[in-house]
Amino acid sequence: RDRGISMRIGVNAGSLEKDLQKKYGEPTPAALVESALRHVDHLDRLDFQEFKVSVKASDVFMAVAAYRQLAKEIEQPLHLGITEAGGLRSGTVKSSVGLGALLMEGIGDTLRISLAADPVEEIKVGFDLLKSLRLRSKGVNFIACPSCSRQNFDVVATMNELENRVDDLLTPLDVAVIGCVVNGPGEAREAELGLTGGSPQNLIYIDGKPASKVTNDNLIDQLEELIRNKAAEKQTQLDQLLAKD
Repeated sequence: RDRGISMRIGVNAGSLEKDLQKKYGEPTPAALVESALRHVDHLDRLDFQEFKVSVKASDVFMAVAAYRQLAKEIEQPLHLGITEAGGLRSGTVKSSVGLGALLMEGIGDTLRISLAADPVEEIKVGFDLLKSLRLRSKGVNFIACPSCSRQNFDVVATMNELENRVDDLLTPLDVAVIGCVVNGPGEAREAELGLTGGSPQNLIYIDGKPASKVTNDNLIDQLEELIRNKAAEKQTQLDQLLAKD
């Protein structure tokens, strides 16, 4: 309090108090919430309200149920997390399912993606989760198709390389990368920048309108340049709007 520092009450299904383990027999949503409320009571008695609370479990259903119950009990911010979620792929899925459900209900104020992976990946997954729920809008939002027999260029390889190359961009931008002319034009027209696979040439859309044709030669280089140019143009427009305000 003296230094103006807030704190987090962190309850974890793997480290519940012994008496609660005995009372409930095993970790349960109710046990997690009871543990959290104990610590909340300590801080209430000390008249310290600058805190948030987490009730994390590695089981998605347990964590979601605990957060839902706790959200009805207290007014303080909730820190969301599926703890020890797993490796990069499995942990991303579990975290997205659990935290996505809560965030869509309006539950949660901060979050942590817990992965047995490079911590940088935790940030990326968390940010992409927030973008998919339209809670954050920074960076490129890709709309891309899976590979199929209709594709006119290697969509998977293109996307893997593009995501890495434009990871530094913060300007919100919708980019569609679709490998065929069946779904491509519809998706490209809805994006700020779109690529539709075609034969013999692919078609670029800008702001929903056909703009130019490109071949598969140096396709990724051309796309990166188009994305960066469009992002710079949009950022200039945003800056001008802010300046007017």
